Amino acid sequence: MTPAPTPAPAPAPTSSPGTPAMTTTTPGREFRVLSPTAILGYGFPEASFRRGLERKPDLIGVDAGSTDPGPYYLGAGKSFTDRAFVKRDLRYMLTAGRDLGIPVVIGSAGGSGAAPHLEWCRQIILEIAREEGLRFDLGIIPADVPKAVVRQALAEGRIKPLTFVPELTADLIEQSTAIVAQMGLRPLQAALARGCQVVLAGRCYDPAVFAALPIMRGFPVGPALHMGKILECAAIAATPGSGADCALGILREDSFILEPLSEQRRFTCESAAAHTLYEKSDPSRLPGPGGLLDLTECVFTQIDDRRVEVRGSRFLPAPTPDVKLEGVRPTGFRSISIAGTRDPIMVARIEQILPEVERQVRAMMSRDRLDGRIFFHVYGKNGVMGPLEPLPPAQMHPHELCLIIDAVGPTQEQADTLCSVTRSTLLHYGYEGRISTAGNLAFPFSPSDIRMGQVFEFSIYHLMEADEQQLFPCTVEKVGG
Repeated sequence: MTPAPTPAPAPAPTSSPGTPAMTTTTPGREFRVLSPTAILGYGFPEASFRRGLERKPDLIGVDAGSTDPGPYYLGAGKSFTDRAFVKRDLRYMLTAGRDLGIPVVIGSAGGSGAAPHLEWCRQIILEIAREEGLRFDLGIIPADVPKAVVRQALAEGRIKPLTFVPELTADLIEQSTAIVAQMGLRPLQAALARGCQVVLAGRCYDPAVFAALPIMRGFPVGPALHMGKILECAAIAATPGSGADCALGILREDSFILEPLSEQRRFTCESAAAHTLYEKSDPSRLPGPGGLLDLTECVFTQIDDRRVEVRGSRFLPAPTPDVKLEGVRPTGFRSISIAGTRDPIMVARIEQILPEVERQVRAMMSRDRLDGRIFFHVYGKNGVMGPLEPLPPAQMHPHELCLIIDAVGPTQEQADTLCSVTRSTLLHYGYEGRISTAGNLAFPFSPSDIRMGQVFEFSIYHLMEADEQQLFPCTVEKVGG
């Protein structure tokens, strides 16, 4: 992928297998996609959104989820964005979509895209429709996968792990309390083909939200998916980047243009290319549902001081269709305590002190058979990278540290006990060279111990060979009469 002073010729477009109602583009046609925000609920400036509407978009799309916040939200059935701002963002999008007569497509509803997340977002949409007097057909596409389907696929050898993920077992399937699959283009296209003006999808391949409709209208798959890959994060790909601002994508027969909607931002070859690499293990070959996005011949061109044109993106269909499964299982309960220290002696010896404290706590708790795990996060020294920190200790000279005691137990009460005993032991631990006689720690909050609730971990992160049309059924709901 390279920037170029002039556009390079694009390869011939490749069709996506099994997509409904595809048409051929007319030379000179464009398809405009408005992406208001990086994740539904992040917010966006009204001025940027209005400027995007002035550009006459053909689609408003938004990605509402990710696995980035970890497994808790899928396991707990909760959203990681705030309801008030999800409703605020959706109100702008739904009213604009109906005013302009264009579809609104929402992917990974509620953050993790499972049944409770989908219903949570559906209720918000229905509230807005009642308050604004909106009428539309709502396409609802669940992404939950029954355990029986996963067990059968495992028995038939149709499941394989992603990189660095262990093989899936029947026990892991049974322990999982929530399992979703990441849908691609076809389920969204099926809903749009049925005339749905608003599509609410469960867990979804982020670029598909923006690419499904233009591909149905005959635009090439490669540029459409590549544009969707960038638009999924809205103005993050601009400079200066922001996840809480709007961006416009203009798809053509053999290229696409990225346009910022805030006067404070601009797209550059560097910013667009950098975001293309974002969250990818391979810089030029991006796998997804149904095939591979090949960017080896991709060229970025600065067409003016704020816009970039991208050519050469190709889509290579997969020989067999597969989807990514995401599943979680509960592993206990968590309590934490946050403290600071500025004692130079403690700071210098922290790597020796923390294991000594844990040994003392274990010894005190052994008779009562209190079980659990203790983790120490040392911010200011290696709290971000942990054991992967590349800087040697000799180069790190912090004058203060933030210590987070992270206690996980089989019950909330046992996690509370483990956190409390660890906190009090560390507070008064007599390490070598200690001068103070009061306490070693400063606590910013009272109470000092905080219940975090149930803990989950990813139990399934695998590819399953499956037919999307059978896995993701769509229902249509008449909203507003």
